[in-house]
Amino acid sequence: MPTYAPSMNGRPDLRELWLRGVSDPVVGVFRPARPNGTAILSIPGGGYGFVSIENEGIDVAKALNPAGITVFALVYRLPGEGWDNQQDVPLQDAQRAMRLIRANAARYGIDPAKLGICGFSAGGHLAGSLTVAHDDPVYAPIDAADRQSARPAFSGLVYPVTNIAAMDRGGAGRPDGPMTVYRRYNIPARVTAQTPPVFLAHSVDDPVVPLDQSLEMLAACRRAKVPVEAHLFERGGHGWGALHSPIDSPQRLWTDLFRRWIGERG
Repeated sequence: MPTYAPSMNGRPDLRELWLRGVSDPVVGVFRPARPNGTAILSIPGGGYGFVSIENEGIDVAKALNPAGITVFALVYRLPGEGWDNQQDVPLQDAQRAMRLIRANAARYGIDPAKLGICGFSAGGHLAGSLTVAHDDPVYAPIDAADRQSARPAFSGLVYPVTNIAAMDRGGAGRPDGPMTVYRRYNIPARVTAQTPPVFLAHSVDDPVVPLDQSLEMLAACRRAKVPVEAHLFERGGHGWGALHSPIDSPQRLWTDLFRRWIGERG
């Protein structure tokens, strides 16, 4: 069910398209005029209570398509809407999306070895889960596409939840519904030397997802010697997505920083 709501970053002049009641996951495809082979699965946030598809999906494509990057925007099922194995439903959809994209790489003109992810807030938690749990057997194989790897080549985490247990203790901004009680989705605790490279962006003054959530991931990557880059902005709050911050604000630059970082992956 689509609804429009005020922007989460506190700007009354902006409204965002939110989706709830997702019965079937959807992957929107946004192709650039001149694809360069790199692709991203964009995973919107919404506290696992809705999917902020415009601000953190469609707008990501608007920002990255001009650079030749193909963007796939994921509308995933929400764990609190009556599903079996509800704690795994978002990861099921994210894994399946990655495998389907790779299985159809030639059709979309992308290099399957250059398929990464970018997630925001609770979508950052899902992207982080995919980063460390891409091989977890959370659903039975459906078809030949499920022989593909779900491992991202790189992972962008933007004001992400990374440790739900810490959010639970802290109170403010913890995800809605059953995801609060599942501790196996502590992402920093599962970082290893085999974890894909990680890019982090966060506002120091974020009132919803504390900066410590990104700092914990940064520290885990450094301990495991995983390539990691972090950009911390003094101000900006939460939910600025790709285009919803003022055009002259520092955090508006994150998509360019992310694009340049992706280019360094080779």
